[in-house]
Amino acid sequence: MYHDIPEELRVLIEPVVDDAGFELVDVLIRRGGQPWLVRITIDTRSADGRVPVERCADVSREVESQLDAADAIPASYRLEVSSPGLDRLLAREKDFAAARGAHIQVETHRPLDGRRRFSGLLLAFDDGVARVDVDGDEFTIPFDDVAKAKVIYEFTRADFVPVAQSR
Repeated sequence: MYHDIPEELRVLIEPVVDDAGFELVDVLIRRGGQPWLVRITIDTRSADGRVPVERCADVSREVESQLDAADAIPASYRLEVSSPGLDRLLAREKDFAAARGAHIQVETHRPLDGRRRFSGLLLAFDDGVARVDVDGDEFTIPFDDVAKAKVIYEFTRADFVPVAQSR
């Protein structure tokens, strides 16, 4: 989640992403075995997820330089920079607002109404609170309680129809 990115990393990464014309969505660090994984998710300013692979590579090179110069990661690491993808990560309030009407999965930091995992239709997102229909029951989930969330891409017939080739 965007609000969980450590400030010392945000100040190194966000200016690089911003200078490249994108927005920082999330930074995930997986510690443990070597090398650690540092996964950065970026998006276009219009939040359409259309970040070309070449631009991810450009951002990756610049971010790696910043992280190494500041010795910000205390172990060897593998850096990945990508866009949100089909199962779009919902890491910022604006991501939730844009996903209204979509099927989402949410995991919370603490139990809400006796549960931490919710999967259903995002009915609304107003004033920092998501309203989610889960099998006919409506739940309200404050943004500050969200540990992770994503849109579940729903495939349609059009996803499987071959594109006509022009001659």
